[in-house]
Amino acid sequence: MRMVWYVLAGSAVGGGARYLLSTYVQTRSGATFPIGTLVVNILGSVIIGFVLRYAIDSSAVTPEIRALLTTGFCGGFTTFSTFSYESVRLLQEGDYHRAAWYVALSLIMCLTATFLGFGLASEVLAIRRRL
Repeated sequence: MRMVWYVLAGSAVGGGARYLLSTYVQTRSGATFPIGTLVVNILGSVIIGFVLRYAIDSSAVTPEIRALLTTGFCGGFTTFSTFSYESVRLLQEGDYHRAAWYVALSLIMCLTATFLGFGLASEVLAIRRRL
């Protein structure tokens, strides 16, 4: 039951962060393209890639903190359901070109961002090992 509280805490913070960041980016961009959701999904992919690679290769991250950061924070922060809705909305509006770009960019950039997170974690682990 204790693990559930870690996940709940991470989800609350992640959901709040998602709302604040996506709203900020969307408002500042002035775009009708869902750039705020895209930015959140890319950043969330970097975070989960980093945390999981780091946690797998290091004993510095406890199972509770890993659950808080991945299932909790990243689960609350990333917005796949919002991405799906926005993609379908663009398709229903007949905006096929923008829908295709949104889906393609989300997939390619988020997968790339996860690899980036893995790479960053590997670098941090290498630095820690040298110290």
